[in-house]
Order: sequence, then structure tokens, then C-alpha cells
Amino acid sequence: MFLGTPNIIDVEASSFGSHSYPIEVGIVLRNGERYCSLILPDDSWTDWDESAEEVHHISRATLIKHGKPIEVVTEELNQFLQQQTVYTDGWVVDDPWIKKLFYTANKSPTFYVSPLELILTEPQMEIWHQTKDKLIEGSEDKRHRASFDAALIQKTYVETANHTH
Repeated sequence: MFLGTPNIIDVEASSFGSHSYPIEVGIVLRNGERYCSLILPDDSWTDWDESAEEVHHISRATLIKHGKPIEVVTEELNQFLQQQTVYTDGWVVDDPWIKKLFYTANKSPTFYVSPLELILTEPQMEIWHQTKDKLIEGSEDKRHRASFDAALIQKTYVETANHTH
């Protein structure tokens, strides 16, 4: 059984389709350290969905102006995470986006991405959504962005663990 506060990763993407790609990655480590970066799309990454943009409020123009090159983001992720495991509540999409990022950069991640469900207990799962909703209601910042979402997921994990142990 997992004990403690997990490292959390969250990824925002260009669309919800099979040709989507990562546009922002956010991480909160168990010690509170954070990493967040917009990602400059590779020339081959052209898929874009307006409805996804409405959710995360990141335009393609913003990525082109403020995004870091994928080689820089992958190097920073490897340095920041160094062999650690990061958990995601959206593994079925976040893991492929991380793989696409590293594949396009022709690099390998030095860290592991794992489904959050592997460390959640049944009692935590039962109160997950209501706990997360309360944390969102109590937050002044309600942005749907990678770093905010990663911190929210981590806080939800800690709250549900505290209420079930």
C-alpha cells in the first residue's frame, strides 16, 4: 500500500482525438516543488480542437509565443523527476501524450507515469469526486490548467486519505 503524498502530473492537450498532442504539462512533487510549461508544438503536430481550447484557455498562438521547444521540456522533465514515479488521474490519455512528447524529441523519459488508481483505496475512490468538488468550490483559482489540476489532484488525494485512514 502507498503511504504519503504522491507526485502528480497533469497534461493538457490540443484536442480529445487520436491525433492530439501535449500542449502543457504540470507537476507537483510530494515535497511541494512544482514544474509547469507550455509546449511549442512540433511542426508535424497540427491537430487542434476549439472545444479543447475552451476548456484549458490556451490558444495555439499562445503556445507559439510562449511554449518551450519539446527538446527543452523533455530535458527539464527528466531533470526535475529523475527516476521518480508520477501519478495521473487520466493515465489513458496523459501517458500517450508524454510518450508522444518524448518520441518526437527522440528521447526517453527517466521517470515513470502510473495510474493514480493504483494507489487509491476503495474508500478514497468512493469520496473522490465529492472531495474534489469541495476543494474546487473553496479555491479562488478555478483555472483548468496543468499545474492547477496537478495540485488539485494531489490535495484531493491527501484529503481522501485523511478521511479514510
